[in-house]
Amino acid sequence: MSRFYKWVLTTRPRTLAISLSSIIAGTALAWAGYRTIDWLIAIATLAAALLIQAGTNIYNDAVDFERGTDKPGRLGPERATAQGWFSIAEVKRAADYCFAAAFLIGIYLSWVGGWPIIVIGLLSLAAGYAYTAGPRPIAYSAQGELFVFLFFGLVAVPGSYYLQTGSVSLDAFFTAGAIGSLAAAVMLVNNYRDLDTDEQAGKLTLVHSLGRRGSRILYRLLLLVPFGLPLMLQGSLPGTWLVFVAFPYALWLLYRFGHETSGPAFNQTLAATARLQLLYSLLLALDLAT
Repeated sequence: MSRFYKWVLTTRPRTLAISLSSIIAGTALAWAGYRTIDWLIAIATLAAALLIQAGTNIYNDAVDFERGTDKPGRLGPERATAQGWFSIAEVKRAADYCFAAAFLIGIYLSWVGGWPIIVIGLLSLAAGYAYTAGPRPIAYSAQGELFVFLFFGLVAVPGSYYLQTGSVSLDAFFTAGAIGSLAAAVMLVNNYRDLDTDEQAGKLTLVHSLGRRGSRILYRLLLLVPFGLPLMLQGSLPGTWLVFVAFPYALWLLYRFGHETSGPAFNQTLAATARLQLLYSLLLALDLAT
């Protein structure tokens, strides 16, 4: 593999759809309500979100290796630091570059959106570091799924909506709940796959607290609840039923998650769950755009 391709893999590209889905959903809601979109703001919002997530993923790569989580026998995809592709210092520096670039874009977005975007931007950057850094990293606790639900749902969706409209709405928060639930499901699959090796390294995630049976129940809820969104949105935005095109895919994932034995096969389940979130957001955007 080329050095460039190794860096691409270090960002964990299969999971970056989580950020993409959040911005698509928030921007589509803005279009549905106001029939106008500032594409420069939309692109800048998407770039900042992707950079923060990529920086978080890259930093996590280095820290997990330092803490002994990524070691021989791990079931997930190859990690850059563990494979010796790059040094710990190189990986952390790359994460810093991503966060710095996101900060620079955030200056423009703060000029557009004012103090609420300043708060959101600073909290998002701090959360990116806190996810695996510090004495009590979020990724090593039972709050990982909640973290993902909040930042990729309740922050990113209304935030992108606010940048386009200068306002917030209940529809944006209902949609955020749906998108955030699917994002949390991606995290849950990741932690379910890595449960055994995580416990050996002292990484006690929500899956550790719930057990495998409880985690399967939560996964069902996280995948099914978003399909109640059309019942929650206000009458001014009735065009949301197209998301049910993705419902058979969600049911297939529920079956697969419930019957798959723990192992490398969950790498495909994780990627498929991220694809479900992206498909859901694209269907929602298409329906709202018509």
